[in-house]
Amino acid sequence: MILWTAFTIGLFGSVHCVGMCGPIALTVGSQKQGGLLWRAVLYNLGRIATYALLGLIIGLIGKGLFIAGFQKYLVIALGVALLLIALLSINVENRLLSLPVVEKFYFGLKTRLGRTLKSTSPLAPLGIGILNGFLPCGLVYLAIAGAVSTAGVVEGAAYMALFGLGTWPVMLTSVFFGNMLSLRLRNFLKKLYPAFLVFFAILFLARGFNFHIPGEFFFWDQMDNLPMCH
Repeated sequence: MILWTAFTIGLFGSVHCVGMCGPIALTVGSQKQGGLLWRAVLYNLGRIATYALLGLIIGLIGKGLFIAGFQKYLVIALGVALLLIALLSINVENRLLSLPVVEKFYFGLKTRLGRTLKSTSPLAPLGIGILNGFLPCGLVYLAIAGAVSTAGVVEGAAYMALFGLGTWPVMLTSVFFGNMLSLRLRNFLKKLYPAFLVFFAILFLARGFNFHIPGEFFFWDQMDNLPMCH
């Protein structure tokens, strides 16, 4: 997946981030430890660090699928999934939170986040940002889908880091000035979200149907040519 799409997802989808994470950003802005700029930068660096870590892990998975020769089908499946989510208005966050394992993880995450929000440590905003990055978010899942399709560890981490950088302007502003976007504007932008998903679904499908894996990457061919120890 082209890296510029990561920054685009973050930049144009960051209004969604304000709706989900705005209260956390406002809390960071109201804390007293350190300067406001220090807290804002640490908070956003924490989020980006988490996104990059997720991209690293996802990149490993994508690379394995690429070597095994399945990436083309994965990208097509992701495109179809995004289309269904957009057309059927599926709430991914709620569906995931209905799973017992995810619900338990989310409960533990909220508990830890609540404690960190009350911390007076100068590095507390960094911890808040790190934990914030793990919160259920449809926009993050969209970026993760793009990271999977990069088929590389470094590329996956870079994709998610660029996604985080794309969200930086709006999230940084929310720490300084609170939620400046009116409810009407936010609702209007949320209505555009399905069109946003359709755009990237088409992008995934186009990439999937035109994706050609070089012969040297076919998994079983590589298995036949593995070096043997004597």
